Amino acid sequence: MKVLVIGSGAREHALCRALSLDPDVSSLYCAPGNAGIAEIAELHTVDALDGAAVAELAVSLEAGLVVVGPEAPLVAGVADAVRARGIPVFGPSAQAAQLEGSKAFAKDVMAAAGVPTARAYVCTDEAGIDAALDAFGPPYVVKDDGLAAGKGVVVTSDLQAAREHALACGRVVIEEYLDGPEVSLFAVTDGETVVPLQPAQDFKRAHDGDEGPNTGGMGAYSPLPWADPKLVDEVLATVLQPTVDELRRRGTPFSGLLYAGLAITSRGVRVIEFNARFGDPETQVVLARLKTPLAGVLLAAATGRLDSLPPLRWSDGAAVTVVIASHNYPGTPRTGDPITGLDQVAEQDAPKAYVLHAGTKRDAASGDVVSAGGRVLSVTATGSDLAKARERAYRAVARIGLDGSHHRSDIAAKAAREAGPEATSA
Repeated sequence: MKVLVIGSGAREHALCRALSLDPDVSSLYCAPGNAGIAEIAELHTVDALDGAAVAELAVSLEAGLVVVGPEAPLVAGVADAVRARGIPVFGPSAQAAQLEGSKAFAKDVMAAAGVPTARAYVCTDEAGIDAALDAFGPPYVVKDDGLAAGKGVVVTSDLQAAREHALACGRVVIEEYLDGPEVSLFAVTDGETVVPLQPAQDFKRAHDGDEGPNTGGMGAYSPLPWADPKLVDEVLATVLQPTVDELRRRGTPFSGLLYAGLAITSRGVRVIEFNARFGDPETQVVLARLKTPLAGVLLAAATGRLDSLPPLRWSDGAAVTVVIASHNYPGTPRTGDPITGLDQVAEQDAPKAYVLHAGTKRDAASGDVVSAGGRVLSVTATGSDLAKARERAYRAVARIGLDGSHHRSDIAAKAAREAGPEATSA
C-alpha cells in the first residue's frame, strides 16, 4: 500500500515512523514533512490547506491511503477533497471536524448526546463575558471558540487576565473549572464502530510543577498506572460512542481519529475538549506502545470496515515523551539555531529511545538541522515501566544541544514514583 501523510509536526513523524514499520506499506510519502520525516519518507511540497492540491498529489502518487494529520487542513475540508477523488482518507469531513474547529459546536453536540462535560456559556460581547466570568468565579476557564494551535485556553485566577483573553477571542466559551487529573483518550472510528486506543496524560504548562503559560504540550506518558481499569470502557460508553452516534444522526458522520480530553473529577468523568485528529505529544507515546500494524487500522476506519478489525495489540511496557522547545516558546520562538546530538541518540539510544522532529528544517547552505518552530523535537522512549522509559528519555534529551531551548524535567515523575496522577491543568 502507498500511504501519503499530510503534515509536518512530531505527530506526523510519529505516524510516519509507525507506518514505516508496517510491512503492508510499500511506499511512504509525506507533505510537506520535516527534516526528520525525510529520513523515512519521500517528501513532497504542498500547501496542506489546499484540498485540491493535496488531492492532486495523492492521485499522482497513486496513494491507497491518505492520512491528514493536523487540525487546520481537516477543518478546511482537505479530507473531503481527497475523498471526492475516490481515495480512502483517514480524517473527518470539514463539517464533522467542527467538533474541534468550534468549541461551541462541540458543546452543542455533547448536550444533544448526553455527554458529561463542564457547564459553559458561549459569549460574543463584553456584557456576556462579564456575566459568565461572574457566574463561575475563579479559577476562570476561557477558551477561544476556534482553532488556536493548543494555545487558545487560559486557566487563571486573575479576573483581569481572563477578561482580556476573552475579549481578544471574539467568540469565546467560558466554562466551569473541572477539578481532578486529566486524561487523553484517542479512538479510531469509521462513523459507526469506535475502537479506543490506550489512555495517556500530557503536560500543557510550559515549566516544571505545572507553572507558566499553556502550550501545545510539553510531554506525555502512557499507560496510566493510577487510572481505573474500567476507565476506557466507561469513556467509550458515555462519551465516544454517543458522540459518534450523534454526529451520524445529524448527517455529518465522523470518520477518523476522535480525541477526548477528559477530567477525572470528584463528580466523575467530564469532557474538557474534543479534537478531530491525533494529539501531540500523546500520539508519540500511544503509537510507541501499539503492536498492531498501523496502516490496516487507519484503512479500516477510512473504508468503513472497523467492525471486522481484530482487537488491537499493545505492549505491556510504558512510553514517555519529552518535548524540547525553542527559546521563548510559547511566545514568538527563536528559529534557525543548529541542533546537535541527533546522531548520538540514534547511535547510542535507539531503538528504545528516538527523536521525533516537529519544528525543524535542514539548512540549505550548511546542511545542518536547525530549529524552525516553537516545539522543535520530541524525545520518545520505551521501557518495561514508566521509570525505565523516563530514564531513557531524559538520557537522550541530555545528548541534544539547542541554544536557548527548554524542556520540562518532571514529565511522568510522579506517576513513575508513586503510580499517582500528575497535577496537570488545562
